[in-house]
Amino acid sequence: MMSRSYTNLLDLAAGNFAALGPSGGGRRRSGSFGMKRMPRVMTVPGPLSDLDDDDDEQAATSSVASDVPSSAVGERLIVVANQLPVVARRRADGRGWVFSWDEDSLLLRLRDGVPDEMEVFFVGSLRADVPPAEQDEVSQTLIDGFRCAPVFLSPELNERFYHHFCKGYLWPLFHYMLPFAAQLSPATEAAPSSDGGRFDRSAWEAYVLANKHFYEKVVEVINPEDDYIWVHDYHLMALPTFLRRRFNRLRIGFFLHSPFPSSEIYRTLPVREEVLRTLLNCDLIGFHTFDYARHFLSCCSRMLGLEYQSKRGYIGLEYFGRTVGIKIMPMGIHMGQLQSVLRLPEQEQKVAELRQRFEGKSVLLGVDDTDIFKGINLKLLAFETMLRMHPKWQGRAVLVQIANPPRGKGKELETIQAEIRVTCERINRDFGQTGYSPVVFIDRNVPSAERLAYYTIAECVVVTAVRDGMNLTPYEYIVCRQGIPGSESAPEVSGPKKSMLVVSEFIGCSPSLSGAIRINPWNIETTAEALNEAISVSEQEKQLRHGKHYRYVSTHDVSYWSRSFVQDLERACKDHFRKPCWGIGLGFGFRVVALDPHFSKLNLDTIVMSYEKAKSRAILLDYDGTLVPQASINKEPSAEIVSIINTLCSDSNNIVSIVSGRSRDSLGPMFASCPKLGLAAEHGYFLRWTRDEEWQTITRTSDFGWMQMAEPVMNLYTEATDGSYIDEGERAAGRFCFMHW
Repeated sequence: MMSRSYTNLLDLAAGNFAALGPSGGGRRRSGSFGMKRMPRVMTVPGPLSDLDDDDDEQAATSSVASDVPSSAVGERLIVVANQLPVVARRRADGRGWVFSWDEDSLLLRLRDGVPDEMEVFFVGSLRADVPPAEQDEVSQTLIDGFRCAPVFLSPELNERFYHHFCKGYLWPLFHYMLPFAAQLSPATEAAPSSDGGRFDRSAWEAYVLANKHFYEKVVEVINPEDDYIWVHDYHLMALPTFLRRRFNRLRIGFFLHSPFPSSEIYRTLPVREEVLRTLLNCDLIGFHTFDYARHFLSCCSRMLGLEYQSKRGYIGLEYFGRTVGIKIMPMGIHMGQLQSVLRLPEQEQKVAELRQRFEGKSVLLGVDDTDIFKGINLKLLAFETMLRMHPKWQGRAVLVQIANPPRGKGKELETIQAEIRVTCERINRDFGQTGYSPVVFIDRNVPSAERLAYYTIAECVVVTAVRDGMNLTPYEYIVCRQGIPGSESAPEVSGPKKSMLVVSEFIGCSPSLSGAIRINPWNIETTAEALNEAISVSEQEKQLRHGKHYRYVSTHDVSYWSRSFVQDLERACKDHFRKPCWGIGLGFGFRVVALDPHFSKLNLDTIVMSYEKAKSRAILLDYDGTLVPQASINKEPSAEIVSIINTLCSDSNNIVSIVSGRSRDSLGPMFASCPKLGLAAEHGYFLRWTRDEEWQTITRTSDFGWMQMAEPVMNLYTEATDGSYIDEGERAAGRFCFMHW
C-alpha cells in the first residue's frame, strides 16, 4: 500500500504511470518474490517523526523484515547501481538463464577494498529483458548465488527513465551541454536522442518512479541497524530521499561518477533544488575531483544558502543539524584483473602480432566510447595537423583509434560519426603509402585481451575528450606498459619501462597524472604539437614520467578507492544514534532534523504556565521579519498586531519593547497608537520607554570622522553590487548599513 506522503513525493497522478509497473504487470508488494523468508526484525532506535497516519506505514517505519538471510548478523554494504555487475544469457535451448560475473565491472571489484567481515550485497537492474513469469526464479537465483537483488523495470518505464531522462537530459547537462532544442519522441525518431533535449516533466516523473522501484528492492533486503547503503551515479539521485524518509538513521553514501557542472550550468535544471536536497539526505557524497565537489558546494551555497566547513582535511555541509560529508577521491582500476589478462599465453601471441604489424612505427593509441563528448574527431584533426607540420612522421607515425560502439543515438552523434569517417579517409588518402595507413580505425567491440595488447605496444595514449567524469584509459595503459616481469609481452622487460600520455585537461583523471602532457582538445595546433612532443622526447624522459604515473596508479587502485570511501562513510555516521532526530517536510523537501542530545522541544502549555506564574516580564520583539514579513511591500503594522501589542502592554507586569534597525522617525509614527510600548531604534542607539517620553541616546560621541572614510568605500561596493543600496541612519547614531534587496 503506497502511503499518502509517497503519493505526494512522486505526484504520480500527473504522470499516469499505472500501466508502467516494474514488469508491465502491475506493482509487486515487498516480499512477493517467493523467497525463503528468514525475518530479522530490527527496531530503529531514537525518536522518529510521525510521518503518516496509516498504521501499516508506521509499523514499517519502526521495523523491517529482510527477505535475504545472512550467514551472520553484522555490518553489510548494500551497493545500489543502475546495473548489476552480472552478465545474463539465455540458455541455448531457451529454457532458463545462465549468469556470470561481469569481470569488467569496477563495481564488482570494489569488494576488494571492503573489510573481510563486511558482506557486500548488490541491488540493480539486469542488462536483459526477463519475462514477468521468470522474474521470481531469476531473483532467487541471483540472491542465492551472487548476493544480488535484481530490479525489474518495464520496457516502457526503462525507456523513459534511462534513455529519455538519464541519457537524453541529465547526462548531456552534466557534461555542460545545454538543451536548446526539444528532444524528439519515440514516435518521431527510431531511438531516443543522446544529444540532449529540453526538460520533460513526464520523463522526470518516470525517473522518480524508477528510483522508487530501486528503493522498494532495497527495503526487501535491508537491515537498517547494521547495513550501509552506497548509491552510485546520476541514475539514482532520487533514491536517498526515499530511503531517508523510511529510515531516519540509515547510513547512506552516494558517489557521482560523472562530472558535476558549474552552478551556471546546473541552475538551468528545472528540478535543481529537488536534486540537491535529495543528495543532502545522504551522509557522504563522493566526487572524482575537487572541481566537481567545488561546483556542488557552490550550487548548495547559491541555491540553498548552505555554507561548508573544512576541518582537519574533511569537508562538511551543515544541513538541519546533520553534517553531510564531501569526499574527493578519484576512482582507480583493478590491478589484479589487468595483470591476469596480461599473463594469458594467447596475450603474448597477440602482442607479438601487433609488434610485427607496426614494426618501425611510432604508435599513438586512442580508446574511446563513441559519443559526442569524447573528441575523437578533434584527435584525428590534431594528428592530421601533426603530419603536415612535421613531415618527418609521415610513414613513421600511426594513430590507432578504437571506437567502442555508441550506447545511444542522435543526430549530433550521427554527424560526428560521419565526420570521423570522412577525416580518416582523407588522412589515409593524403598521407598513406604502400603498406602504410596513418590511421587505423577500429569501430567494433574489442575484447579486453586485444585492447590490452594495443596498450602494450603503443608509445603514447591520447585522450582528447571535451568532458569526461573520470576516464580510466590512461591508468590501464600505464599498467600494460609496466607489464608482468618474466612475460614476453612486457615492453623491454630487461630494461626500464616507459610511456607517454597526452590527455585533455577536461577529464577527471587529468589532475592525478602530473607527468602527462595536458592539452586543450579544442586547440588543434597545440594538440598537434603535444603529439609531436610525446613521441619525440628522450627515452629517459619517458621513463621518468612512466615511473611517476605507475607509482600513483598502482597504489590508488579501485580497492583503495572503495576502502577510503567506506572508512569515511563510517566516520560520517558515527553520531547517528546519539542525536534525537525528526523527519519533516513533504516530497523532495523532506529532511531529517538532528538536534543536540540535551535539546528539549518547547511545550506551549509549559510556556503559558511560566507566563502566568511570572510577576515581572520583559517582552522584546523584532519588527521586520517578526511582526511583518521580511518581503512585505507594506511595512505598516496591521490592526491585529497593534491590538495584540496593546493587550500585552495593558498588563502591569509586562514591559514590552520593539527593537529594530529602523530609525526613530520611522518607528514612532507607526506605533503612535501604542502609548505604553517601548521603542529601541537604530538597533538600540535611540531608546524611548513610552510614547509620551522623550527619545534618549545610549552613548554620546562627537567623533564621526570614520564615516568620511567609510562612505566612499561603501559607495564603491554599492555600485559593484546589483540591486544594492546604502541605508544611512541618523548622523548622530553614526551608522551606515549596506543593504542588498
